[in-house]
Amino acid sequence: MTTIKRILITAGEPAGIGPDIILQMAAQAFEAELIVVGDPALLAERALQLNLPITMVTVNLDQARVKHEAGVLRVLPVKLNAPVIAGTLKLENAAYVIETLKIAADACLKHQADAVVTAPVHKGVINDAGIAFSGHTEFFADYCGVPRTLMLFVCDAFKVALATTHLPLSAVPAAMTPLCLTQALTLLNDGLKQWFNIPSPRLLVCGLNPHAGEDGHLGREELDVMVPCLKTLNDAGFRIKGPVSADTAFTSKSLSDVDAVLAMYHDQALPLVKYASFGHAVNVTLGLPFLRTSVDHGTALDVAGRGGADAGSLLAALRLAMRRVD
Repeated sequence: MTTIKRILITAGEPAGIGPDIILQMAAQAFEAELIVVGDPALLAERALQLNLPITMVTVNLDQARVKHEAGVLRVLPVKLNAPVIAGTLKLENAAYVIETLKIAADACLKHQADAVVTAPVHKGVINDAGIAFSGHTEFFADYCGVPRTLMLFVCDAFKVALATTHLPLSAVPAAMTPLCLTQALTLLNDGLKQWFNIPSPRLLVCGLNPHAGEDGHLGREELDVMVPCLKTLNDAGFRIKGPVSADTAFTSKSLSDVDAVLAMYHDQALPLVKYASFGHAVNVTLGLPFLRTSVDHGTALDVAGRGGADAGSLLAALRLAMRRVD
């Protein structure tokens, strides 16, 4: 008998669209058990505000697993620290957001759940509340005690990972060390094997500089750091092309014979992701002891509680997690 998969969904920033898109999702039936980690009172209030007929059921992780029933939302309760007005951030609730992430991670580490899907959080209000936070990816890496994780975006036409994530652009060149590249490419290679069933991944690496440095005339990082590193990895059995000019890396011809691209920094990849698949792309964290997927957008405070949120990316993240967990 096949065990029902249990997917935890963290509710995200309570004033944002996380509750909205979770409630939209809850209207559909799924073959896995879906449990939201969040405040049931917040979700019930938002459902009334959006006129969504959803039945709330509070649960614990010792209960038997059941498939998600349309119109029923199972919630692992975490209490807010302050009342919520949709669209209005409150410093008091930053700790609540972090607590939902800790609970979800702990459940997966204890094998009480199979994967985590995260709704968007607001980095600014968390940091303003005195909690150092640069993103879900970095938080889960630190909380799980892993030395490095990798942010991978899964789009309709391509997959792209980030060698560096939330760094100022001025800090990227110094961060592009042989160790950084080796760790990123190893995580990407292993992650494609583990979660996407690609036995021998074909990887494409973007250069850091325009035209991949143009033989050193536009920067030497490619010649001095990247080329030797990629050669070492290829000699060890990897299948890597590059570094190539980032302005042609995402053409159809370039992508035709690769399984994933490694970009060097955040905005070398994210504008393309959002142009090609905004609202349907999925953010996957590679390198954790469990699978974590997420939406490709932010908290959208301006539309929270108003009925204009699009649950497409959350649904894509959920479906990817359901397909990939063992």
